[in-house]
Amino acid sequence: MADLEPQEALVHLMVAMAAADGAVRETELRELSLLLQTLPVFSDFDLSALDDMVRHCSAILDREDGIDEIIGNVTAAVPANLYETAYALAVEVAASDVNANQPELRFLEMLRDAFELDRLTSGAIEHSARVRYRRL
Repeated sequence: MADLEPQEALVHLMVAMAAADGAVRETELRELSLLLQTLPVFSDFDLSALDDMVRHCSAILDREDGIDEIIGNVTAAVPANLYETAYALAVEVAASDVNANQPELRFLEMLRDAFELDRLTSGAIEHSARVRYRRL
């Protein structure tokens, strides 16, 4: 496992969520960028480091146990009181392209388990994202 700063671990989580189905979409990248620029958890984030973080995350994801390593890195680097925030970030990225597919849903399930989130909490986070991304 890598020794990551909390913000870097959260970026890895969002990149892994975007890549979960094998294709990173433009909408997912836009959402990731927007989250980095607007959320308090990233208030002092250095955007110039993003490309290096994405490359590092991609290298981890190329490994056989890459997803497990990403999740392990997040649980090691992010304080437990931010696990709901971490889950919400992953859900935001997944919801940004409107239709979550099976690999994305499986990744979210793995996160729920790793963060020990109850169904009510995770359901509320998911529902909130769903209603924000509805279209006319």
